[in-house]
Amino acid sequence: MTPTIAPRLRTLVLLFLAVTGALLAGAGPASAHAALTGSDPAQGVVVDQAPTQVSLTFSEKVATGDDSLHVLDPEGKRVETGPASDVSGTTYAVRLRGGLADGTYTVTYQVVSADSHPVSGAYTFSVGAPSKTSVALSGRTADDSAVGRLYGFGRYVSYAGFIVLAGGAAFVLACWQRGSGVRAVQRFVVGGWLTLTAATLGLLLLRGAYTTSGKLGDVLDLALLGQVLQTKTGAALVSRLLLLAAAALFIAVLFGAYAHRVTGDGTDADGTDAEDAESAESAESADVERRDLTFGLGIGGVVIAVGLAASWAMAEHASTGLQPGIAMPVDVVHLLAVAAWLGGLASLLVALYRAPATAPVEAAAVRRFSRVAFGSVLALVATGTYQSWRQLGSWPAFTATRYGQLLLVKIGLVLLLVGIAWISRRWTARLGDTAASEDTETEAEEPEKASVARVTSPATAGEPSAAADSARARQLARQRAAVDTARQKRLRDADPHRFGLRRSVLAEAGVAVVLLAVTTVLTQTEPGRTEQAARAATSASSSAASGESGALTLDMPFDTGGRNGKGVVRLDLDPARVGGNSLHVYVQRPDGRAYDIPEVKLAFTLTAKKIGPLSVAPDHITTGHWAANDVQIPMAGDWKVAVTVRTSDIDQVTVSKNAQIG
Repeated sequence: MTPTIAPRLRTLVLLFLAVTGALLAGAGPASAHAALTGSDPAQGVVVDQAPTQVSLTFSEKVATGDDSLHVLDPEGKRVETGPASDVSGTTYAVRLRGGLADGTYTVTYQVVSADSHPVSGAYTFSVGAPSKTSVALSGRTADDSAVGRLYGFGRYVSYAGFIVLAGGAAFVLACWQRGSGVRAVQRFVVGGWLTLTAATLGLLLLRGAYTTSGKLGDVLDLALLGQVLQTKTGAALVSRLLLLAAAALFIAVLFGAYAHRVTGDGTDADGTDAEDAESAESAESADVERRDLTFGLGIGGVVIAVGLAASWAMAEHASTGLQPGIAMPVDVVHLLAVAAWLGGLASLLVALYRAPATAPVEAAAVRRFSRVAFGSVLALVATGTYQSWRQLGSWPAFTATRYGQLLLVKIGLVLLLVGIAWISRRWTARLGDTAASEDTETEAEEPEKASVARVTSPATAGEPSAAADSARARQLARQRAAVDTARQKRLRDADPHRFGLRRSVLAEAGVAVVLLAVTTVLTQTEPGRTEQAARAATSASSSAASGESGALTLDMPFDTGGRNGKGVVRLDLDPARVGGNSLHVYVQRPDGRAYDIPEVKLAFTLTAKKIGPLSVAPDHITTGHWAANDVQIPMAGDWKVAVTVRTSDIDQVTVSKNAQIG
């Protein structure tokens, strides 16, 4: 939760906008989450003679293996002679066997980018003339397989476990030290440790299959596991496991020796006052030891938390691209701020609902967490601004890329969370007032309890034996404790301010769960800066090829209005002159992945000469690719090219552009 920030809101907003504008204005080139930016032969091209090799160029250096790059003939047989080789840092090539027949060839690739994400795809080129091919491309990525989905779930669970572990421990040490002795809080933090440990082990086993075959049967392949351990991601996961071993010792001390010192009531086991057994100096010494232990646990916990956060920063987006030396520490701070805010929030929720009536969370602890959360929000604003600039690079990328769109959703959720936190802050203030009045009532009732105790004391009932006196005294003490506990629980549950705080914190936790899911998806999404750079490179390559050959390339976005109805249709007409032409049509999703639709039709109209429409029904070649030969253009002029796209039985749209042909 955050304290009231209305007096500072205008200043913070202006500062945020100024910093963001300055960062975006100074955007420079960067890369992360590799994308294919060029190929030779190019996508869809028809060459007269068979090439001797196929080369692919990526936006950054990638890791390749024996099965990273394949070239398949129209029958689906491999025609490369060996594994891919590094040609020039970001360009990789395979040699082809000689004597390749005419037809359409399919190039498939699966590599691992520098930020640990697998990148895969496929395209076609033709020798002599296009032909039908038996190669079926699904357009699926590594994240679409069963292993990919399990890996994505494991990432979400690992983030959640870290947030609960780090945030819960921070909440206990910094805000509510008596919570170290509350069983519900102990189980919650230990559950976070178990969750993170299990998820890390699962990710380590899944990593090999995730970056190669995508098959569940390869999860326990020891050879793949050995390869993973030699990678940056494998080293990060192993480091995380070692740090979790240290975290186990930290938890044992926090909920063992530390909890005993903090929750001790100063009374010996036989009921005698500790001041009768120990001197004031001994009590002061114990208090010093408790403070020293708190400091030691704080330092140790920070070291472990920073190390765990660094295990993500060193292997993902922050570790590659623009300014990695700055980006990785910023990423660590960002993760720690998220853990302190959301993990502490979840711990507070557990304390409000599950803490015993005899040890409820105090209003002072809630206020301390409010200050911690406010500092975390400021850290998130600062680090999030830098990360947004680094991964997007421009304002249009917020809406033009999937990464930017997800980032807008995340920003909206954070704003919603801050709004609910402001409501919680108001309940906290009221809870403090209620707590003060309850303390006053309790003090007023103490003389009455003492009087009742004297009246009901066993000494007033004749002169029973000493054993009977002791038994009745213990029974009376148990009854009195039970009555007090029931009364405290009744008062706690009946307090409207505490009830309101519970509801608002529960709402915060619900939004936080969704926010964590969006953040997990964001870490697996190609950054907007890279996506736009890949688009620009592809567009430049297509334009250059068109300029050299006289070919015409048109890109037309469409939206049929139905499910999966959005995409882009690309039309290549070669050589775009009077007479016969070769036509290729490609259909892609908004994220650039090829996909099939039920029907594609074209029509050419020369309105000035009242010619047309000349209909063309291209043949389906492979996933997302249609082609037609000998498309006749009878006269040069400004032709209207209309493409009709049907994505279902009822969803259809026609898009068009004008272009000079001939």
